[in-house]
Amino acid sequence: MNYSTVGKLRHDWQRQEVEELFRLPFSELLFRAQSVHRRHFDPAEIQVSSLLSIKTGSCPEDCAYCPQSAYHDTGLGEEALLEVQQVVEAARAARAAGVSRFCMGAAWRNPGDDDLNRVEAMIRGVKALGMETCMTLGMLDREQAARLQAAGLDYYNHNLDTSPEFYGTVITTRTYQDRLDTLKHVREAGIKVCCGGILGMGEERRDRIGLLLQLANMEPHPDSVPVNLLVQVEGTPLEGVEQLDPLEFVRCIAVARIMMPASLVRLSAGRESMSDELQALCFLAGANSVFYGDKLLTAPNAESCGDDALFERLGLQRMAPADDGRAVTPSGEISYRACRSS
Repeated sequence: MNYSTVGKLRHDWQRQEVEELFRLPFSELLFRAQSVHRRHFDPAEIQVSSLLSIKTGSCPEDCAYCPQSAYHDTGLGEEALLEVQQVVEAARAARAAGVSRFCMGAAWRNPGDDDLNRVEAMIRGVKALGMETCMTLGMLDREQAARLQAAGLDYYNHNLDTSPEFYGTVITTRTYQDRLDTLKHVREAGIKVCCGGILGMGEERRDRIGLLLQLANMEPHPDSVPVNLLVQVEGTPLEGVEQLDPLEFVRCIAVARIMMPASLVRLSAGRESMSDELQALCFLAGANSVFYGDKLLTAPNAESCGDDALFERLGLQRMAPADDGRAVTPSGEISYRACRSS
């Protein structure tokens, strides 16, 4: 490949080029990824987001990794859509903990009109706190995307999950094109795109390359690229699948950073099983965003106090929130456990 183009914004990546990146010696790959990262970001800063499940369970999709699917017996019951004030108070607590972006997810194939009315109110309420907003609600048509944009939504998350070739072994109730269509509607509405995938679902390296090609050849690139490591859940079809080599995961982070140099690359699901050392390698490879809080939708996440300690050990500072960060802790239960000083 032509290494003079490394670190430049491109949308014409070829499979052979990405294969060459994966074959680089590990230290060389990380050096190149870190070099690219420093051209576009402060390597000592990390963007911190929080994710709240605003509607849990009984999703009509059959995603093989998801405990919320109605197709899988995981012991997870259906919960109604949260009230707007519950969501705003959770966002206020997240802001008090130093979170700059508040993400809200609902287990739907696509939202209905009545639900979308409440979702719009949630967006307005969180925006009023001075935070960035992100939603993941399943598939959207043009009109729905326009409504979310008018309510003030900053980001919409809709992952591709894996390569087009492997996709059908994981999901059958919606097509790859369905996902691409939703992303198109979101972009056309003027909402920023958050789009990534899940590693460790039994795919091969060629599928991980296929996913990265799909993401990096989007024009423009996704603003945020969440990289999830499969959290195996009892009762889902992917329970017991062979676990991904941790260094292969780091390689994927590094290649994503090189291919999408100006995007936030987010360590997402799976961090609760990662050692501090593995996470540090991921940050060295170019990851510069995490989800903060003790739960991601229904999956466990790395503990907030552990994150605070890790950031301090690594000298990482949070990227500034949208406002000055001042917040009033709400009365009632807070989603973030207080960190005791030693």
